Amino acid sequence: MFKRVDRLAIELPISKNPDPNGASAVQELLGGKFGEMSTLNNYMYQSFNFRGKSKLRPFYDIVASITAEEFGHVELVANTINLMLVGSTSPGAPDTTPLHIGKDARMTSHFIESAQTALPYDSMGRPWDGSNVFSSGNLILDLLHNFFLECGARTHKMRVYEMTDNNTAREMTGYLLVRGGVHILAYAKALEIATGVDITKLIPIPSLDNKAFETTRKWEAMGEQRRLYTFSDKDYQQIAQIWKGVHPTDGGKLEAFAGLPGYGGPIPELPDLPEEFAPGISPEDFLQIAERLKRSAGL
Repeated sequence: MFKRVDRLAIELPISKNPDPNGASAVQELLGGKFGEMSTLNNYMYQSFNFRGKSKLRPFYDIVASITAEEFGHVELVANTINLMLVGSTSPGAPDTTPLHIGKDARMTSHFIESAQTALPYDSMGRPWDGSNVFSSGNLILDLLHNFFLECGARTHKMRVYEMTDNNTAREMTGYLLVRGGVHILAYAKALEIATGVDITKLIPIPSLDNKAFETTRKWEAMGEQRRLYTFSDKDYQQIAQIWKGVHPTDGGKLEAFAGLPGYGGPIPELPDLPEEFAPGISPEDFLQIAERLKRSAGL
């Protein structure tokens, strides 16, 4: 089972200007073939379907721990998209066409389907679907697939970073480049232990250091590229049997941590959108709801 914490993986800066077309590009990092929906569901189903957990426990613990982190990454990308859309429109009577910008946006869906919030779609508006999940039952094949999936995700993050200078998008992308690099290395080390082949010699793919991106540098200065978390208070501790040694590019010691990172950020508060009829609760409605809650609590 999973335990939820009411905070984002990191604090996201609030951009001064909306960027709906940039938000559509960031959708690729959410619902694209190599997006966070894909990494989450690949590892989640592999962990559900894992055979020989007791004999191969360290490998299971690696996949299970990364699964839990990916939930937070889906949440982080979705909130980034939401913040990039804030301020795209203004309230107005229907005849003033208050949503006119939506017809020229790359993803009209943001304005028609979701009241200017994230959807489980890629950057072209195609819905994510389960055919993106690879769960073969063969440990080596699944680990190799996961290594490839994370390298593909890294490539797409780098490209999206170069598509928009929106500071919310870049802050999120920089962090995920660092944490995605951890997952690439974790799967490479797991493959090395399972096969004897040093996959770490292939990285980084693409062959560009994370330090080339401004928003990755503070996380690497903190050592986040060398830390793997269990995202559990007491379970999945055998990640340390695989996640050990030194980082292949910076030479620092790899560290396995129980639990989750000590940092994080608030969940953004999204404003009302009267022009989208969202959330559709007036001040008068709110007062009535508050009274009903008081009565139900016996106050």
